[in-house]
Amino acid sequence: MPNRPLARLRAAQTFGLSLAALSLGGLALLQGAGGASRLALGAGTAPQFTVLLAGRDIVYCYYHQPCKDQDNPKGALEPPNTDTLMLVKVDGSRVRVLNIPRDTNVGPFDPKERPSIQKVNSRYGSGGPEALTRAVETVVGERVDSYVVVRTDYAERVIDALGGLDVTVPEGGIEWVDKAAGVDLKLAAGPHHLDGKQAVLYLRVRKGFGDDYGRIDHQKQALAQLAAKLRSPRGLAALPTILGGIGNGVETNADPELLTALRPYLSNLKLSFATLPTDTIRGSFNLAVNREQLGKLWGDQPTPTSPTPNVKVSVVDASGAGLGGAVERALNTLGYTRVQVRVAPTSREASQVFTDQDVADAGALADLLGMPRLQGERFPVEAGEVGILLGVDAREHLAALFPYAQLKAPPPIAPSALPAPSTPPPTETP
Repeated sequence: MPNRPLARLRAAQTFGLSLAALSLGGLALLQGAGGASRLALGAGTAPQFTVLLAGRDIVYCYYHQPCKDQDNPKGALEPPNTDTLMLVKVDGSRVRVLNIPRDTNVGPFDPKERPSIQKVNSRYGSGGPEALTRAVETVVGERVDSYVVVRTDYAERVIDALGGLDVTVPEGGIEWVDKAAGVDLKLAAGPHHLDGKQAVLYLRVRKGFGDDYGRIDHQKQALAQLAAKLRSPRGLAALPTILGGIGNGVETNADPELLTALRPYLSNLKLSFATLPTDTIRGSFNLAVNREQLGKLWGDQPTPTSPTPNVKVSVVDASGAGLGGAVERALNTLGYTRVQVRVAPTSREASQVFTDQDVADAGALADLLGMPRLQGERFPVEAGEVGILLGVDAREHLAALFPYAQLKAPPPIAPSALPAPSTPPPTETP
């Protein structure tokens, strides 16, 4: 039977693995730490490749005590897992990220075998990064060019180096106290600016987000925000801190020439997230890949054929600048007649376009507005509906709409106006 305190600690680490894989792993890929796999990069052509980013949890040798040598953890209580898996497909400036649930079955389910050893997250512990890569190839049905496996112990440092994470806590607030796992998180409903430690814990809480899929969707929004910060002056200043993890806790066979090939495309990245569609396998907790849906979400999406878009567009204006009305009028001019706007409190969460299954329509709007596109299972949109969240950052990249809407552009919010890192009220309970 699994060690329960250890399982709780792993739960608290999982989002950190996501961030570490996306930021540190991506930078390791660009720097080529390892350099075994070499891709053919033609001169003057846009780089095209896929890379598996995996987050490896900390290995414990004693109760609440990590093994001293994380690269060769002798006496580990359990083998390391990779509970966070993301397949990244790069095509020039377009970057698509596919989140793979850890319970996804590798190949057809065999009722004679233990379900746990058939899950994709078990392959790293049993066969290393090469076995994990082969398993992911089986799951998605296509070649993976290289892998990057990172540990979670850098995650808090990365979030702090990027300036923290801005979130809006749902009604009812958040309270997660687990003394055995060293967790003490209490947040009232409303906006919060979280430091690295708080952010990693907050993004593991299910309450307010439904289930694991809702939590994954919420993590996509956070990763979109943090990825945007990587391109800011603060993000560039954070690179020494982020790169401090390269060569210590990073396994990769990435091509060292990729950085040179990617540099011309980094300033114009178009980022999109999706979740591997799965179905529950009867009699187990394992998940089977839904290949029909995978083709719709992960393949190249055609531009909507209708000259008059019929999709419903729900705009949440948290820009604090009245941009919702401007976006509505601009979309009406372009043929979008079903646009609704709701004003929300000003938020520093990343502007984004989000959807459930209407990927082509969402992609068209994301390209139009220059925002990341997020597909998920639990976003608050229905079939035939696409959502748009306008945060404070929309004031800058949608600045052209101010004169169009006859609005006076507001001054940017000063860094000093950021909420202070949250500290839990001593007596408040959600």
